[in-house]
Amino acid sequence: MNQRRTFLKTACKPIVLATLGIPLIQACSTEDDSLENADIDSLSGSAPNEPLTLDLSSGSFAALLEVGGWLNYTAKNILLVRISEAVVRVFDNKCPHQGNRDKWSYNGSKFTCGHHNNSYADTCSGSLTCYKASLEGTTLTITF
Repeated sequence: MNQRRTFLKTACKPIVLATLGIPLIQACSTEDDSLENADIDSLSGSAPNEPLTLDLSSGSFAALLEVGGWLNYTAKNILLVRISEAVVRVFDNKCPHQGNRDKWSYNGSKFTCGHHNNSYADTCSGSLTCYKASLEGTTLTITF
């Protein structure tokens, strides 16, 4: 038992963690370019630059009819927020910290990821990837 403790204290920590099957490097890494490109492809359905059109008057998007309304549209991996009567902003719902997509909240100016409580501004100059969106009546067109 003492030999095991001595070994564990003196061995290189990454080797010990790898031997035990603990994924150390993967824990907070989100900088995989191939994954980001795959995410963009899956957003638009087929082609990476194909626009997505949403009817905000449909029941699924009714929250976006009011200023301040927002939605985590997980089927397309996007966050949507109604900023004003004429502006809906659209962001990738991938948390820049850890890549989670499912636990978001919104307080009127910031999105907060529920996994680690990291907050991100609802501006297109913040940490979340922002997509171009145009609103005509209740039809929202998003370009990726």
